[in-house]
Amino acid sequence: MIPEELVQKIRQIQIFTSRAVDAGFAGQYESVFKGMGMTFEEVREYMPGDDIRTIDWNVTARTGKPYIKRFTEEREMTALFAVDLSASGQFGTVNKTKNELAAEFCAVLAFAAAKNNDKVGLLIFTDDIELFIPPQKGSRHVLRLIRELLYFKMPRRRTDIPLALDYIGRILRRRATVFLVSDFIESDFKKPLSLLNRRHDVIAVPVRDRLEMAMPSVGLVEFQDAETGEMVLIDTSSGRFRSRYDIAGRRSFDQLKGTLRSIKVDCIPISTDRPYIHDVIQFFHMRHRRY
Repeated sequence: MIPEELVQKIRQIQIFTSRAVDAGFAGQYESVFKGMGMTFEEVREYMPGDDIRTIDWNVTARTGKPYIKRFTEEREMTALFAVDLSASGQFGTVNKTKNELAAEFCAVLAFAAAKNNDKVGLLIFTDDIELFIPPQKGSRHVLRLIRELLYFKMPRRRTDIPLALDYIGRILRRRATVFLVSDFIESDFKKPLSLLNRRHDVIAVPVRDRLEMAMPSVGLVEFQDAETGEMVLIDTSSGRFRSRYDIAGRRSFDQLKGTLRSIKVDCIPISTDRPYIHDVIQFFHMRHRRY
């Protein structure tokens, strides 16, 4: 039995995403993710005006008449959302936690994919593979993915991005678009991410909270590391501490963006304290210009 609170969250996300997708978002999505190439359709006899580069020489030699191969654009795309739901995602200081934001973001793009008749799958990971739902089509399938994302109870604290990337590389046979959604607290993932990006179109989605980028002055505060459980008492009224904290936060995020750039992985940063739809549409426009 699904708790009523969860049902309400699913309904809220469904309403929000339906409005976002209907407001032209799906069209933006379709213009960028058009499928993964050409697929063979048939062989037919050559006609004047046909491109001689499409001649099927084997059939031509066998029949004694020129034949050509015909291809059609492969419209169907597979999208996989690989979502890090380790303990650090339970943090959030505005309207939602990072994990809730990740679920909402995935829902928006998943409904856009469903409207485009694409397949959508889900991988939830921590320091283990927690759940894999193979890609399928349809809005009911998307609702199931949202339910799993919101209902997931974190059994472990840490995260292992290379483990998830290796798993994706083994289970996805056909080229797909992979949205890697994480707060990227772990940093040792460059090589496996680069390898996966050669076979698939990987898009990194860093999920942040504003408190991770800038610390307010609120006196003595006890913090707990969500992934190790370590406790530490911090005097946030110290200007020196806040300055070092802010510099470290910006430096960490700049290093992440630099790593992604170096292996040609695109990035859509999202944060709990601001809307992200405009950023996603800007990303679509950037990709459309590039391709």
